[in-house]
Amino acid sequence: MLKLNNVKMSTAGYFLISAFLPLCILSAPRLATAQDTESINVLKQMGNTFAKIAEDASPAVVGIEVERTVTYTYTSPFEGSPFGEPFNPFGDDLFGRLFRRRSPQGRSPQRKQKQAAKGSGFIISPDGYILTNNHLVGEADKVTVKLQGAQSIEAKVIGADKESDVAVIKIDKEDLPYLKLADSDKIQVGEWVLAIGNPFGLSHTVTAGIVSAKGRSDIGLAAYEDFIQTDAAINPGNSGGPLLSLDGKVVGMNTAIIGSTGNIGIGLAIPINMAKQIYKQFIETGEVVRGYLGIYMNELTPALAEAIGLEGTEGVAISQVIADSPAEDAGLKHNDVIIEFNGKKVQKANELKNRVAVLTPGTKIELVVLRDGKKKTITVELTKRPQQPQLTAAKSDASELLGINVQNITKDLVERLGLEGLSGVVVSDVQPDSISARAGIKTGMVIQEVNRNKINTTKDFYTEIEKVKKGDNVLLLIYNGTYSQFVVLSLPED
Repeated sequence: MLKLNNVKMSTAGYFLISAFLPLCILSAPRLATAQDTESINVLKQMGNTFAKIAEDASPAVVGIEVERTVTYTYTSPFEGSPFGEPFNPFGDDLFGRLFRRRSPQGRSPQRKQKQAAKGSGFIISPDGYILTNNHLVGEADKVTVKLQGAQSIEAKVIGADKESDVAVIKIDKEDLPYLKLADSDKIQVGEWVLAIGNPFGLSHTVTAGIVSAKGRSDIGLAAYEDFIQTDAAINPGNSGGPLLSLDGKVVGMNTAIIGSTGNIGIGLAIPINMAKQIYKQFIETGEVVRGYLGIYMNELTPALAEAIGLEGTEGVAISQVIADSPAEDAGLKHNDVIIEFNGKKVQKANELKNRVAVLTPGTKIELVVLRDGKKKTITVELTKRPQQPQLTAAKSDASELLGINVQNITKDLVERLGLEGLSGVVVSDVQPDSISARAGIKTGMVIQEVNRNKINTTKDFYTEIEKVKKGDNVLLLIYNGTYSQFVVLSLPED
């Protein structure tokens, strides 16, 4: 009976499937069509969003044309230009050479020449204030703003800050369309963004992409870098234009491209929060004044953390406290590790540098540092950041074990290398392809400490080096001609 029932159930199931299968086959195209329609509608909705942002924002995006008269030593017209032109108005300009013409030193005649460049900007107030890049307008003789609809108006440069590459200009016109500024700290990697500008002079070009990364630094464009990276197409002429969120608000100012020939999917934008601070200071005081702490820092790599006795890599290590600075007055010491700034964790040296820079002189900050394995809270009152001293560039250090040789600091070296007040030993030779050479150590640099022990003579240096075993890490404190920094050398085991 049980077996018979099973046979009957199987037969019934067969007929059920046989009856249902044709229905599935017939309905499958309809299901696929429904899914395709839904996907197309989603894409249309996104396209409509982009179109709305572009329509609303474009009237506030401007073209900028600049002129400047430069004096140069005459050489071949194409000397130093890989593109056969006197200058490149985006790629080359972004790296501080907007109006500089390269030429070999010599006694060639001096000539004057007018040069022109084009870029972008965006209006941020109805009375005509415009944000753009310093590298575009900072040293221009004449700045002309071209509004949507082809109207051109001469602009006044309110302020240009080389250290952030942010500039503010103004046109004499009222009731202008303008863009709202977002909180760029809140934007996340992966979010959609739109770039609007005038690449190659093509007015109001719109491109879309995502935020590829945040906090990009050490690019070499400015002293203060915290770039938003995007794959939205950015080309020569986009410089100074807005990077917009899906809310239609500005999250960044398009500033640079990686690569010299145009878009390769790596564009950089200054976070609008940084630009807002610069704009505010120019409007209120006419200049940019930055807070000053007075330290040099190293980020904590695993090797450096191990060398100074830390388990993790959070925080930044103080490699040098500058004399007569707020840091020295507050009691900060070299080898301290800063792990918190005003209640927020510190992850990167560049991040801490930017946090200090946006604060005004007289601001009191609270730092939490690790000193000899113990937490210590220190309050520092910032002062006005001084002009960067023009220090002579020194060169590097060595020892037989590490691939370097050293010598004592002599009166002659003090005078030649500018080593007044420094103790340590001078690197006199670096063997090519040694671990010291690969770490960037060069002749002329001063080794001040080995494994946190101060060095005054070559005898001190070699005594400390003799303690090092194969496979160990060596922690050096090196003065590189400008400031002191930690360098960790990992010795091979063989």
